[in-house]
Amino acid sequence: MSDKVAQARRHVVDIANRLFYERGYNETSFRDIAFASGIPSGNVYYYFRTKDDILRAVVESRFAETENLLRAWDKTVPAPTSRIRAFVKMFRDKGQDMMRYGCPMGSLSSELGKNQPRLMEDARILFDLFRDWLTEQFAAMGFEPDARQLALHVLGRIQGIVMLSHVYSDEKLLVKELDDLEARIVSFANPTSLGLGGDPLKDLLGKPNGSR
Repeated sequence: MSDKVAQARRHVVDIANRLFYERGYNETSFRDIAFASGIPSGNVYYYFRTKDDILRAVVESRFAETENLLRAWDKTVPAPTSRIRAFVKMFRDKGQDMMRYGCPMGSLSSELGKNQPRLMEDARILFDLFRDWLTEQFAAMGFEPDARQLALHVLGRIQGIVMLSHVYSDEKLLVKELDDLEARIVSFANPTSLGLGGDPLKDLLGKPNGSR
């Protein structure tokens, strides 16, 4: 593939990525992508035969970009607690977009899951990436038996926060709830600093000491 073709293909993927996020996959046509990219439809067909092919390229692009970010944190952020906090902060820093359009991977998976399960399976690799990376972080913190459960809890809570912020068009809600989640993660490093129960697992899961 020549540099010119690779650059044009990359441009189409970038445009489609934005349109799929802002409009939704099913509300974005092949023609919409061609028009927004400034490339004739016939030329876009040279790079991608179907819109599904474009979606797979978008997912692969998101995956590569996100994996590079997470692995960069692994190298540059020394403590796993701090890396998880950086993960939460990533969603908070995109609060305006999250409020307007929801989570890019969450909204896409929800849309595809209704009638396009095969495409949803393709898109799920983004969730798998986050789940596995968070599991690694919690395991590094010494929570090996519960690492996967904690990873899924953090993912689920973030997705719920983002969804409610989107439903109510309330960025302050998103910031407040993510700040609370980050505070609970801080308690893993110093459980008594926030007046929590001293059991980081129960604190993150929202289970007071003594509850059953």
